[in-house]
Amino acid sequence: MEKLTDNEIEKALQGLQGWSLNNGSISKSFKFKDFKEAFSTMTRIAFECEAQNHHPNWENVYNTLNIALNTHDVGGVTQKDIRLAQSIERIVGV
Repeated sequence: MEKLTDNEIEKALQGLQGWSLNNGSISKSFKFKDFKEAFSTMTRIAFECEAQNHHPNWENVYNTLNIALNTHDVGGVTQKDIRLAQSIERIVGV
């Protein structure tokens, strides 16, 4: 898996509304109705992460879920991160 250039990442993010490139990761914050909805969504995302063998850096505070994706093995963003972000978008239903 090769690290994407900033231009490649920006192009890929055009199809991922709300995601941005920050400090070598792509990231997005999601807001939900309440903690239960946020946590249940995290659980659904976790199953997809396992299926893709790729795991996010994330934080949940009450109804907010912050997700950052990068591929640690290459020290930056790869196509693997873009694919997981796309899957997260489908799960969240944005």
